[in-house]
Amino acid sequence: MLTRAASRRGCFWFQVYGFADACTTRTTHPSGLAIVRFPKQTEKYHPDGSKEIVHPDGTVRRLSGGREETVFPDGTVVTVERNGDRTIVFSNGQREIQTAGFTQREYPDGTVRTVYCTGSQETRSASGTVRIRLPRH
Repeated sequence: MLTRAASRRGCFWFQVYGFADACTTRTTHPSGLAIVRFPKQTEKYHPDGSKEIVHPDGTVRRLSGGREETVFPDGTVVTVERNGDRTIVFSNGQREIQTAGFTQREYPDGTVRTVYCTGSQETRSASGTVRIRLPRH
């Protein structure tokens, strides 16, 4: 069953559609923002083409221009670029970059550890020392 309602607030109109079988509503605002509410998530479609999904646990996913950003309830943020590169910023201050060629973890004390696709590892401490481990064959 489809229900439709139009309402006027001030001088702006917005439309609400309800889909009873799917327990879903879609609200379209004058700005072009469309909000779709499902039983277990809410999706926002912005006029610029970006999309935002809010999950019941508080996780928020944003998709825009081929880029995806996910913010978890603990504060961890995962960003995936169009080319597949991934950046994870953890709530404890650590940051990890994952690419096809390497994975790099940056620690709050300034230490940076890089593991290359060849298997070699490099650790740079905040004091400037560098430790390199070559893969065993």
